[in-house]
Amino acid sequence: MVTTLAIDCGGGGLKASVLDAAGTMRARPVRVPTPYPLPPALFVKTLRDLGSRLPPADRLTVGMPGMIRHGVVVATPHYVTRSGPRSRVDPELVAEWSGYDARSALADAFGVPALVLNDAEVHGAGVVAGTGCELVLTLGTGLGSALFDGGVLAPHLELSHAPVRWGTSYDTYVGEVERRRLGDAFWSRRVRQVVEGLRPVFRWDRLYLGGGNSRLIRPEQLTRMGDDVVVVPNTAGIVGGVRAWDLATARSV
Repeated sequence: MVTTLAIDCGGGGLKASVLDAAGTMRARPVRVPTPYPLPPALFVKTLRDLGSRLPPADRLTVGMPGMIRHGVVVATPHYVTRSGPRSRVDPELVAEWSGYDARSALADAFGVPALVLNDAEVHGAGVVAGTGCELVLTLGTGLGSALFDGGVLAPHLELSHAPVRWGTSYDTYVGEVERRRLGDAFWSRRVRQVVEGLRPVFRWDRLYLGGGNSRLIRPEQLTRMGDDVVVVPNTAGIVGGVRAWDLATARSV
Protein backbone atom coordinates (compact mmCIF):
# COMPACT_ATOMS: atom_id res chain seq x y z
CA MET A 1 0.00 0.00 0.00
CA VAL A 2 1.43 3.36 -1.06
CA THR A 3 1.30 6.05 1.61
CA THR A 4 1.48 9.78 1.00
CA LEU A 5 2.75 12.57 3.22
CA ALA A 6 0.51 15.54 2.34
CA ILE A 7 1.48 19.03 3.45
CA ASP A 8 -0.87 21.99 3.03
CA CYS A 9 1.14 25.23 3.12
CA GLY A 10 -0.74 28.43 3.85
CA GLY A 11 0.14 31.99 4.67
CA GLY A 12 -0.54 31.48 8.36
CA GLY A 13 0.14 27.81 8.98
CA LEU A 14 1.53 24.52 7.65
CA LYS A 15 -0.54 21.34 8.13
CA ALA A 16 0.43 17.75 7.40
CA SER A 17 -0.75 14.18 7.69
CA VAL A 18 -0.01 10.75 6.21
CA LEU A 19 -2.67 9.18 3.99
CA ASP A 20 -3.24 5.67 2.72
CA ALA A 21 -4.07 4.83 -0.91
CA ALA A 22 -7.77 5.55 -0.31
CA GLY A 23 -7.02 9.03 1.02
CA THR A 24 -7.76 8.14 4.64
CA MET A 25 -5.58 9.84 7.22
CA ARG A 26 -3.36 7.32 8.99
CA ALA A 27 -2.10 9.83 11.56
CA ARG A 28 -3.52 12.80 13.40
CA PRO A 29 -2.71 15.99 11.44
CA VAL A 30 0.06 18.20 12.81
CA ARG A 31 0.32 21.96 12.35
CA VAL A 32 2.89 24.69 12.89
CA PRO A 33 2.72 28.43 12.21
CA THR A 34 4.34 29.57 8.98
CA PRO A 35 7.67 31.16 9.97
CA TYR A 36 8.73 34.54 8.58
CA PRO A 37 10.86 35.62 6.88
CA LEU A 38 10.79 32.39 4.89
CA PRO A 39 13.61 31.77 2.40
CA PRO A 40 13.40 28.49 0.44
CA ALA A 41 16.00 26.75 2.64
CA LEU A 42 13.96 27.42 5.79
CA PHE A 43 10.79 26.35 3.98
CA VAL A 44 12.30 22.97 3.18
CA LYS A 45 13.71 22.57 6.70
CA THR A 46 10.37 23.47 8.30
CA LEU A 47 8.52 20.94 6.15
CA ARG A 48 11.14 18.32 6.87
CA ASP A 49 10.79 18.92 10.64
CA LEU A 50 7.01 18.77 10.32
CA GLY A 51 7.18 15.49 8.42
CA SER A 52 9.48 13.98 11.05
CA ARG A 53 6.57 14.13 13.51
CA LEU A 54 4.57 11.72 11.34
CA PRO A 55 5.03 8.10 10.21
CA PRO A 56 7.29 7.51 7.17
CA ALA A 57 5.58 7.75 3.76
CA ASP A 58 6.37 6.53 0.24
CA ARG A 59 5.82 9.87 -1.48
CA LEU A 60 5.19 13.55 -0.77
CA THR A 61 2.56 16.04 -1.94
CA VAL A 62 2.95 19.73 -1.14
CA GLY A 63 0.40 22.43 -1.90
CA MET A 64 1.69 25.98 -1.59
CA PRO A 65 0.37 29.43 -2.50
CA GLY A 66 1.39 31.04 -5.76
CA MET A 67 2.11 30.19 -9.37
CA ILE A 68 3.76 26.77 -9.56
CA ARG A 69 4.70 25.22 -12.91
CA HIS A 70 6.15 21.73 -13.14
CA GLY A 71 7.16 21.93 -9.48
CA VAL A 72 9.04 25.21 -9.99
CA VAL A 73 7.96 28.41 -8.23
CA VAL A 74 7.18 31.19 -10.70
CA ALA A 75 5.91 33.48 -7.94
CA THR A 76 4.59 33.11 -4.40
CA PRO A 77 2.74 35.97 -2.68
CA HIS A 78 3.29 35.42 1.03
CA TYR A 79 6.68 33.79 1.33
CA VAL A 80 8.47 36.76 -0.21
CA THR A 81 7.35 39.08 2.61
CA ARG A 82 9.35 40.05 5.68
CA SER A 83 6.79 39.16 8.33
CA GLY A 84 3.88 37.45 6.63
CA PRO A 85 0.86 38.31 4.45
CA ARG A 86 0.30 42.04 3.79
CA SER A 87 3.75 42.96 5.14
CA ARG A 88 6.57 44.49 3.11
CA VAL A 89 7.98 42.45 0.24
CA ASP A 90 11.69 41.62 0.51
CA PRO A 91 13.44 41.86 -2.89
CA GLU A 92 16.03 39.30 -1.81
CA LEU A 93 13.29 36.77 -1.05
CA VAL A 94 11.63 37.49 -4.40
CA ALA A 95 14.92 36.65 -6.10
CA GLU A 96 15.41 33.46 -4.04
CA TRP A 97 11.92 32.14 -4.70
CA SER A 98 11.69 33.05 -8.38
CA GLY A 99 12.49 29.95 -10.41
CA TYR A 100 13.07 27.83 -7.30
CA ASP A 101 12.75 24.11 -8.07
CA ALA A 102 10.69 23.19 -5.03
CA ARG A 103 9.87 19.68 -6.24
CA SER A 104 13.52 18.67 -6.64
CA ALA A 105 14.55 20.29 -3.36
CA LEU A 106 11.80 18.55 -1.40
CA ALA A 107 12.36 15.20 -3.11
CA ASP A 108 16.02 15.38 -2.10
CA ALA A 109 15.22 16.48 1.46
CA PHE A 110 12.65 13.72 2.06
CA GLY A 111 14.23 11.04 -0.08
CA VAL A 112 10.93 10.17 -1.80
CA PRO A 113 9.17 11.24 -5.02
CA ALA A 114 7.57 14.65 -4.57
CA LEU A 115 4.72 16.54 -6.19
CA VAL A 116 4.39 20.32 -5.70
CA LEU A 117 1.25 22.15 -6.83
CA ASN A 118 -0.65 25.29 -6.01
CA ASP A 119 -2.53 24.71 -2.75
CA ALA A 120 -5.95 25.27 -4.34
CA GLU A 121 -5.13 22.62 -6.95
CA VAL A 122 -4.39 20.04 -4.25
CA HIS A 123 -7.53 21.12 -2.42
CA GLY A 124 -9.52 20.65 -5.62
CA ALA A 125 -8.06 17.21 -6.22
CA GLY A 126 -9.68 16.14 -2.97
CA VAL A 127 -13.21 17.26 -3.89
CA VAL A 128 -13.88 17.30 -7.65
CA ALA A 129 -16.22 14.68 -9.08
CA GLY A 130 -14.27 14.43 -12.33
CA THR A 131 -17.18 15.30 -14.63
CA GLY A 132 -17.88 18.57 -16.40
CA CYS A 133 -16.27 21.93 -15.67
CA GLU A 134 -15.47 22.28 -11.98
CA LEU A 135 -14.04 25.40 -10.36
CA VAL A 136 -12.47 25.45 -6.89
CA LEU A 137 -12.09 28.67 -4.91
CA THR A 138 -10.31 28.61 -1.55
CA LEU A 139 -10.95 31.36 0.98
CA GLY A 140 -8.24 31.96 3.55
CA THR A 141 -5.43 34.48 3.78
CA GLY A 142 -6.39 35.39 0.22
CA LEU A 143 -8.23 33.71 -2.65
CA GLY A 144 -6.99 30.54 -4.32
CA SER A 145 -8.38 28.96 -7.47
CA ALA A 146 -8.14 25.82 -9.57
CA LEU A 147 -10.07 24.72 -12.67
CA PHE A 148 -10.80 21.14 -13.70
CA ASP A 149 -12.37 19.84 -16.91
CA GLY A 150 -13.49 16.24 -16.77
CA GLY A 151 -11.19 15.73 -13.80
CA VAL A 152 -8.17 17.06 -15.69
CA LEU A 153 -6.40 20.00 -14.09
CA ALA A 154 -6.19 23.07 -16.32
CA PRO A 155 -3.09 25.31 -16.35
CA HIS A 156 -2.99 27.45 -13.25
CA LEU A 157 -4.10 31.08 -13.40
CA GLU A 158 -3.45 33.51 -10.55
CA LEU A 159 -7.01 34.78 -10.46
CA SER A 160 -6.35 36.21 -7.01
CA HIS A 161 -4.13 38.95 -8.48
CA ALA A 162 -6.71 40.20 -10.98
CA PRO A 163 -8.41 43.52 -10.11
CA VAL A 164 -12.01 43.19 -8.96
CA ARG A 165 -12.85 46.86 -8.27
CA TRP A 166 -11.17 50.20 -7.60
CA GLY A 167 -7.77 48.66 -8.30
CA THR A 168 -8.32 46.07 -5.55
CA SER A 169 -7.38 42.45 -6.26
CA TYR A 170 -9.58 39.46 -5.45
CA ASP A 171 -6.90 38.41 -2.97
CA THR A 172 -7.49 41.56 -0.96
CA TYR A 173 -11.20 41.94 -1.62
CA VAL A 174 -12.25 38.66 0.03
CA GLY A 175 -9.09 37.89 2.02
CA GLU A 176 -8.78 37.43 5.75
CA VAL A 177 -7.94 41.06 6.53
CA GLU A 178 -11.15 42.27 4.87
CA ARG A 179 -13.20 39.56 6.54
CA ARG A 180 -12.05 40.76 9.92
CA ARG A 181 -12.67 44.38 9.02
CA LEU A 182 -16.14 43.84 7.58
CA GLY A 183 -17.43 41.05 9.78
CA ASP A 184 -18.73 37.74 8.48
CA ALA A 185 -22.13 39.06 7.31
CA PHE A 186 -20.82 41.77 4.98
CA TRP A 187 -17.86 39.64 3.95
CA SER A 188 -20.22 36.80 2.97
CA ARG A 189 -22.09 39.24 0.74
CA ARG A 190 -18.80 40.10 -0.95
CA VAL A 191 -18.08 36.43 -1.55
CA ARG A 192 -21.48 36.06 -3.20
CA GLN A 193 -20.77 39.09 -5.40
CA VAL A 194 -17.48 37.54 -6.48
CA VAL A 195 -19.22 34.26 -7.31
CA GLU A 196 -21.87 36.08 -9.34
CA GLY A 197 -19.18 38.03 -11.20
CA LEU A 198 -17.19 34.90 -12.07
CA ARG A 199 -20.15 32.78 -13.14
CA PRO A 200 -20.36 34.15 -16.73
CA VAL A 201 -16.56 33.85 -17.03
CA PHE A 202 -16.28 30.14 -16.19
CA ARG A 203 -19.80 28.76 -16.78
CA TRP A 204 -18.99 25.96 -14.34
CA ASP A 205 -21.06 22.85 -13.75
CA ARG A 206 -20.05 22.93 -10.10
CA LEU A 207 -18.24 25.46 -7.93
CA TYR A 208 -16.56 24.31 -4.72
CA LEU A 209 -15.80 26.83 -1.98
CA GLY A 210 -13.04 25.60 0.32
CA GLY A 211 -10.33 26.94 2.56
CA GLY A 212 -10.51 27.78 6.25
CA ASN A 213 -12.91 30.70 5.83
CA SER A 214 -15.48 28.98 3.61
CA ARG A 215 -17.27 27.66 6.69
CA LEU A 216 -17.89 31.27 7.77
CA ILE A 217 -20.07 32.10 4.76
CA ARG A 218 -23.55 32.92 6.01
CA PRO A 219 -26.19 30.33 5.02
CA GLU A 220 -28.49 32.92 3.45
CA GLN A 221 -25.72 34.10 1.12
CA LEU A 222 -24.76 30.53 0.21
CA THR A 223 -28.39 29.77 -0.65
CA ARG A 224 -28.53 32.77 -2.97
CA MET A 225 -25.46 31.51 -4.84
CA GLY A 226 -27.40 28.54 -6.21
CA ASP A 227 -27.43 24.75 -6.01
CA ASP A 228 -24.29 24.46 -8.14
CA VAL A 229 -22.19 26.08 -5.38
CA VAL A 230 -21.12 23.94 -2.43
CA VAL A 231 -18.87 24.42 0.59
CA VAL A 232 -16.30 21.66 1.13
CA PRO A 233 -14.17 20.83 4.21
CA ASN A 234 -10.78 22.48 4.63
CA THR A 235 -9.28 19.01 5.19
CA ALA A 236 -9.45 18.58 1.40
CA GLY A 237 -6.14 20.44 1.28
CA ILE A 238 -4.56 17.36 2.87
CA VAL A 239 -6.85 14.61 1.59
CA GLY A 240 -6.27 15.80 -1.97
CA GLY A 241 -2.62 14.87 -1.55
CA VAL A 242 -3.37 11.34 -2.78
CA ARG A 243 -5.65 12.15 -5.71
CA ALA A 244 -3.23 14.85 -6.85
CA TRP A 245 -0.96 12.08 -8.12
CA ASP A 246 -3.74 10.93 -10.45
CA LEU A 247 -3.73 14.45 -11.92
CA ALA A 248 -0.08 13.95 -12.75
CA THR A 249 -0.99 11.01 -14.97
CA ALA A 250 -3.70 13.03 -16.74
CA ARG A 251 -1.53 16.10 -17.32
CA SER A 252 2.15 16.84 -16.94
CA VAL A 253 2.51 18.91 -13.77
